[in-house]
Amino acid sequence: MSVASAVAVAMSNTPEGQEALRRGAAEAELRQAELIVLSVVDRDSVSAEDQSAAQAEVERALPGKATTVRVEPDGGDPAGALVDLVADVGAGMVVIGSKRRSAVGKFLMGSTVQRVLLDCPVPVLVVKAP
Repeated sequence: MSVASAVAVAMSNTPEGQEALRRGAAEAELRQAELIVLSVVDRDSVSAEDQSAAQAEVERALPGKATTVRVEPDGGDPAGALVDLVADVGAGMVVIGSKRRSAVGKFLMGSTVQRVLLDCPVPVLVVKAP
């Protein structure tokens, strides 16, 4: 299976992130593609503990599912870090979770999801928690 056919999922410990993980796994199965889970942490470096925690969370959410888990620091720009990771792993699609926010909320706080949508070089599937 080529990595170019991979489906990347932006993982977070939120209901939206968990739904993205489930939908990403379903997309990977549908496309017969590798599932790559990407976790961006808001620190300057990633520890072995961060990697282990991310791997354990994926195994809890998707028991028995073969995945690759990558954890990277955000460098102060989570959207940019995620887009860079997508390019680095060569994924053909990205799945991310999103909360519903008002237009004012998006204006005041910015939107990581919006930045990923605009900057990502591959198709992006945005899901909401049920």
